[in-house]
Amino acid sequence: MNSQITDNVYYVGVDDKTIDLFESQYVVPNGVSYNSYVIMDEKIAVMDTVDPRAGEAWISNLEEVLSGRTPDYLVVSHLEPDHAGTIQRLAEKYPGMQLVGNPKTFAMMPQFFDMDLADRCVTVKEGDTLSLGSHTLTFVLAPMVHWPEVMVAYEAKDKILFSADGFGKFGALDSDEEWTDEARRYYINIVGKYGPQVQALLKKAATLDIAVICPLHGPVLKENLGFYLDKYQTWSSYVPEEKGILIAFASIHGNTGKAAREFAQILEKKTDVPIKVYDLARADMPTVVAEAFRYDRLVLAAASYDGGVFPCMEDFLHHLKAKTYRNRKVGILENGSWAPSAAKAMRAVLDEMKNLTICEKVVTIRSTMKEADLAELEVLAEELLTD
Repeated sequence: MNSQITDNVYYVGVDDKTIDLFESQYVVPNGVSYNSYVIMDEKIAVMDTVDPRAGEAWISNLEEVLSGRTPDYLVVSHLEPDHAGTIQRLAEKYPGMQLVGNPKTFAMMPQFFDMDLADRCVTVKEGDTLSLGSHTLTFVLAPMVHWPEVMVAYEAKDKILFSADGFGKFGALDSDEEWTDEARRYYINIVGKYGPQVQALLKKAATLDIAVICPLHGPVLKENLGFYLDKYQTWSSYVPEEKGILIAFASIHGNTGKAAREFAQILEKKTDVPIKVYDLARADMPTVVAEAFRYDRLVLAAASYDGGVFPCMEDFLHHLKAKTYRNRKVGILENGSWAPSAAKAMRAVLDEMKNLTICEKVVTIRSTMKEADLAELEVLAEELLTD
């Protein structure tokens, strides 16, 4: 698959519909795209390669656009294998082609490839430019977005930002789905830990006149760019995207889940904000993590287990902590038959996070929910809904 983005810039990436888990942990029901681009000018620049899984199709797309010409440069914005996995193959196919990267790029490259880089490296730093003729690339370093060697490139003539993993999403390009949900799940789970670094990159991007964003996953963005920039501003600032309540429960025999759903019904009678309920033992964990960042309030409902909390809740909290969850209000509901311990275990993890408001009311259910527990849930609901 290849398509023309501007007069001289082409997409030569590949959709992968056969992959089941991206990075061996993220379910991708609609696959994923590995994006690569070519700038055709007096000199030709290939912007990144693709995962070896898609190497054959990518080479075919590339050769079709090159029409017998030889690329002068391969710009390496990110060394993760889903983007850089075919570097050596391309370098061997075109021995006169030079590789463009920053010092960290070339320091790390031998960890992935066994090839002679002598006289083939064009090392760039912040603000350096590369002229291709009528097109000029300016390089902007983006360390820890989300690897240390990452850089983006701005092409001045067509006002294109080649944004590396920024503004990417799960899903093949031929999938008919709205951008935001899969972009949020992608960002929060993969890049989410590095909000300050993303903020630094956004400040640099604000100085550029951008008409097109070309990410390494997902669609090329050409319209309403303010919408996408605003989403990244919100996500990287760790502020809630919208008002709403996520109820995440971890239930062994179903009783804690029943209480969580009952609590959702109580809340629905008191507010018109969205309320979503997820069973952590069965839901896609990255989706629940992304939804937790989406909303301004969170309810944790879990069974006690081995003197702590049921493992899928422990895992959920670990993910939230790793992605620096903050700036939300949290309610706690626990279940325990003889020695309730879930609330204490959950609170211990929450206390390690920043700027969380924890509801003073903690609801403790003994095995199965009783009539008296409903009154307790009413108290928690009122506190959770109070701004």
